[in-house]
Amino acid sequence: QVRLVESGGGLVPTGGSLRLSCAASGGTFQIYAMGWFRQAPGKEREFVAAVSQSEGRTDYADSVKGRFTISREKAKNTISLQMNSLKPEDTAVYYCAGRNTYYSGRVYSGTTDYKDWGQGTQVTVSS
Repeated sequence: QVRLVESGGGLVPTGGSLRLSCAASGGTFQIYAMGWFRQAPGKEREFVAAVSQSEGRTDYADSVKGRFTISREKAKNTISLQMNSLKPEDTAVYYCAGRNTYYSGRVYSGTTDYKDWGQGTQVTVSS
């Protein structure tokens, strides 16, 4: 059974930075695409960023482009999300997601695209 474990959340002031990490373990990983989503109180879970297994392909939500950077350790199922210039509207629980795929360069941005989910880590940006 796949286990995704996030770390790195916390409380930061507006304009601050945080780095989230996620490690996948426990499953049979062939080609494994991964991503980040977030969910604020009273809102639906939304896409933040995604990265392919290889080829370095990434995708970002418009709301975080230019501020967040997703990265992946080469040949590992470990990803990070560097979040800069944080805003109060970035406050949410951030979830790591993953899925096996046939396509090493594919990125996925839908919540229903992913099979595996972490427990989430809280990010709070104070105004």
